[in-house]
Amino acid sequence: MKSYKFKIHGTNYSVDIKNVEGQTIELEVNGTPYTVEVDKEIKQPKATPKLVRASATPAAAATPAPKASASSSAAAIKSPLPGTILDVFVNVGDSVKAGQKIMLLEAMKMENQIDSDRDGVVKEIKARKGDAVMEGDVLVTIG
Repeated sequence: MKSYKFKIHGTNYSVDIKNVEGQTIELEVNGTPYTVEVDKEIKQPKATPKLVRASATPAAAATPAPKASASSSAAAIKSPLPGTILDVFVNVGDSVKAGQKIMLLEAMKMENQIDSDRDGVVKEIKARKGDAVMEGDVLVTIG
């Protein structure tokens, strides 16, 4: 989290704060870990890191696949958020209906069902079971 340098009575100390929860602070002083308790709760800012690429688009805005060989009616199903693929329920060549479950994505310790947004045939599967994906990554191309 944060690092500080202190000099106390001529001795240098390097303090790294690792975690703050309520009145408990986990820190390291010159590489030695300590858990300390303070008399007053320390409020932490509610900053959430952004884990998206600059060119990411939401899954609802499916766009044509970038491959030149794909037909103009092909659409890419994209990851709505960063996570890990837990299961793939379709294969290349399978016919799918709008709303059909095609993948299961784990994100933030929650399972998210990825559904087809159109009727069609699975042209390409770009993510496999166990793959880590970012928001906006193409998972499946349906034509």
